[in-house]
Amino acid sequence: MSDSASSLIGGIIKMKCPNCRKGQIFVNKSVLPLSKCLKMEDNCEVCGQRMLYERNNGGGINYALNVIIFFLNILWYWPIFGISYKDNSIIYYLFTSIAVIILIQPWLMRWSKVIYLYIYIAYQKGPRFQ
Repeated sequence: MSDSASSLIGGIIKMKCPNCRKGQIFVNKSVLPLSKCLKMEDNCEVCGQRMLYERNNGGGINYALNVIIFFLNILWYWPIFGISYKDNSIIYYLFTSIAVIILIQPWLMRWSKVIYLYIYIAYQKGPRFQ
């Protein structure tokens, strides 16, 4: 695996700048407090890349991540509890999936913003000042 491919996945997971993959995207490293979990840096402290391109970046990606997680929940729910149309197990699955999505929503919102930035900002090894 090449260095840029491994740093791409590592940069997304660690929520690093898409341009240099060294600077932080968010002001807080943690999602707590929730009121400040989505506060982004204006510019990368390492390369100067502008982080905010529009006010509502990542909303569609967040929806897609929610749908993916909702359907991936069946991979662990079905072998443990089983799902049948003859009883209320489908309703229990729906409530469990909704609870899981609500619990991990702060991380999903942050990753959707990171993925949005990685889609629209190209990787450059040198500094970029905008």
